[in-house]
Order: sequence, then C-alpha cells, then structure tokens
Amino acid sequence: MEDLISYIAKSLVDDPSQVKVIRRVNGGTTVIELRVSPEDTGRVIGKGGHVANAMRALLRASAGQKANRVILKII
Repeated sequence: MEDLISYIAKSLVDDPSQVKVIRRVNGGTTVIELRVSPEDTGRVIGKGGHVANAMRALLRASAGQKANRVILKII
C-alpha cells in the first residue's frame, strides 16, 4: 500500500525526493501518512480534494476484504 501511494505522489509533485510515506498500525486501523513539501501539497490534494479522495479509494480497494480500516493523512 505504501508503494502505491509513494508512486502516485512522486508522479504528481515537482520534488519527488521530499515524498515520504509512513505506515502506522493501531489495532484494526492502518494509517498511511504522506508527507510532501509545502509547495506540492496542493498538487497531492487536488482541486476540491479529488486527487486525495482517489488515492483513498485506491487504498480501500487494495485493502480488499480485510477487516482493517485504512486512513490516508496528507501532512
């Protein structure tokens, strides 16, 4: 899951070296934290949050039938 988000984010931003993806598991919830440079935050979120919502949908789909909940936080 982290690789997918990292790949998408690196293809969107101007400075791919600033992209960092951290996975944290807390009980039945997996939190994926995406960190990008402040200049690229808007590109990752997208107009009206469309890009961020699309990444969240891909995370839910990749989680499959697991009981885990997946959350994407863009920092």
